[in-house]
Amino acid sequence: MNISAIIKLTVSMALFGSIGFFTVHTGIPAIELVFVRCICATLFLGGMWLATGSHRTEVWQRQELIRTLLCGIFIVLNWVFLFKAFEEMSISIAISIYNLAPIFVLLLGAIVLKEKMTIQALVATITCFIGSLFVIGLQNFISLSEFMQSGFVWALLSAIFYALTMLTSKTITKLSSYALTYIQTTVGIVMLLPFVDFSVFEGLTTTNWLFILGTGFIHTGFVYYLFFDSIRSLSTILVSVLVFVDPVVAILLDMLLLDFMPSLMQTIGIVLIFGGIFYTIYIPKRKKTLLE
Repeated sequence: MNISAIIKLTVSMALFGSIGFFTVHTGIPAIELVFVRCICATLFLGGMWLATGSHRTEVWQRQELIRTLLCGIFIVLNWVFLFKAFEEMSISIAISIYNLAPIFVLLLGAIVLKEKMTIQALVATITCFIGSLFVIGLQNFISLSEFMQSGFVWALLSAIFYALTMLTSKTITKLSSYALTYIQTTVGIVMLLPFVDFSVFEGLTTTNWLFILGTGFIHTGFVYYLFFDSIRSLSTILVSVLVFVDPVVAILLDMLLLDFMPSLMQTIGIVLIFGGIFYTIYIPKRKKTLLE
């Protein structure tokens, strides 16, 4: 067991779990925050790419480069929608819905890639769906306007685009992790530049800037470095379990620092969502491993 890799992945997930707390203290909207985040991450990861010498050994293929650019669009939209969700709802609720991404990977794999969907996967999907209804609050589904203002749509879109990012990135095998992420964040800069309102940066406090730069250099640059540096040394099962550190930290910070307290129904919903996700990711693989 690679203890160093386990520590790196755990630290990266714990740090990423604090991104919601950082986001609400930046004082700027989602698009502008993602734009700055892409700039910081491009500088950090580009520097790491050069420092490690990976740029000298890259294998460039036209089709893979196109998929990387598409993956960049997906991941940027994922970030924008997630931060929009943080603006409309509590971090705990947004993160719970956001972490439905593995379920969407399963569904999209069955629809697009014609992969077989088991009864267990279907049960887990239904469980997560019911959990999401409990989390957002059934009363918000009575009125369309209340539903749209709840932030549920933004969180759901962030999960869908995260799933698309995961599915697309699975097809990219030649490029190094640094090259992949560097291209993605560069795509984000170009993609968001026409929509950025630079006036929102006027009058920001030093604290605001510390949180803004933190989301860029820490949550994107440093976290991505730790993440990619660790996952290649760990089993898929271990990675799948350790990523749960992210939502746990996010929910704890939301409760301890932002005074969020879920209702009984929301608590049940959160348990159903993560129970369904954990079962989808971990249990089937565990059974397969035992049979082997």
